[in-house]
Amino acid sequence: MALIPATILTGFLGSGKTTLLKRILTEAHGQKIAVIENEFGEENIDSDILVTESKEQIVQMSNGCVCCTIREDLREALQLLAAKKRQGLLDFDRVVIETTGLADPGPVAQTFFMDDEIAESYLLDSILTLVDAKHAPQQLNDRQEARRQVGFADQIFISKSELVSAEETEALIHRLKHMNPRAPQQKAHFGDVPLKDIFDLRGFNLNAKLDIDPDFLKEDDHGHEHHDHDHAHGEACDHPSHKHEGHGHHHHTDDDVKSFVYKADRPFDPAKLEDFLGAIVNIYGPRMLRYKGVLNMKGTERKVIFQGVHQLMGSDLGPEWGQDEARQSRMVFIGIELPREILEQGLEQCLV
Repeated sequence: MALIPATILTGFLGSGKTTLLKRILTEAHGQKIAVIENEFGEENIDSDILVTESKEQIVQMSNGCVCCTIREDLREALQLLAAKKRQGLLDFDRVVIETTGLADPGPVAQTFFMDDEIAESYLLDSILTLVDAKHAPQQLNDRQEARRQVGFADQIFISKSELVSAEETEALIHRLKHMNPRAPQQKAHFGDVPLKDIFDLRGFNLNAKLDIDPDFLKEDDHGHEHHDHDHAHGEACDHPSHKHEGHGHHHHTDDDVKSFVYKADRPFDPAKLEDFLGAIVNIYGPRMLRYKGVLNMKGTERKVIFQGVHQLMGSDLGPEWGQDEARQSRMVFIGIELPREILEQGLEQCLV
């Protein structure tokens, strides 16, 4: 049986997850979708589009989609759905997991890699994060969960942008990009998003694209030096939002979720790099949200691609370097107060 693609939908309370979900479920795209709702007491989707009011955990919807509200373990819900699909009791093409507004998507994502049984049935496709333009500046200031959701995203949808000025939206886009330059951002009006931007994004595929806008990096090389000084004094994380309300200047906000990019023209020594990354992931894994690299390794003509979530890291051989291509290693790290200097010095020492 082919692997079932799974999408994690995350975002703070009121960001429009349910609206987006309803739209995905009711649109005539011919796909049968199973939804796992990991919500506690929020407005659940079943109120108006589910056919049955039964007390069952899994309910079939009128358009053939399935809705499963879980109160226990995600793992059990996924296993139950996969088993019913294998037995021919349920028919669905993919799964969407809607997390609670306060959830950290990390452990949800890790379930797909750490649990052999789940890994044999499912393919984690991507993490989608909804950000509410009106309330995001304050939520991002006050709640680390909101910042983490941005750091994990493969795709960011900005909802309610019609409620704020164009400048405020621009400032938010800029801020989100500093936190997570990997994830494309787009505005979503009332869940109106093309399906091609929701499914089959392959955010966890080991591909040779780093997906970072090169101009973003250029702009970072001058004028944004403040990102290099890791604010060790720690009070930067707990700014009550009124301190920088209404300024809209992205550089007033020093978020604890940050990204940085490392580039090197000399090749890496594979053994040294493996040891160093292993040690880093051991120490800083819980603070490392997403990281990815396309690497030039000594001893192979092919690109080496690695990526990870928290402590889980995987690598693979990619395509060969092109004849005229500059063999440059590029890595992006997204995490919470990562020690950039330690990482950079360590990586330098792994070069040949």
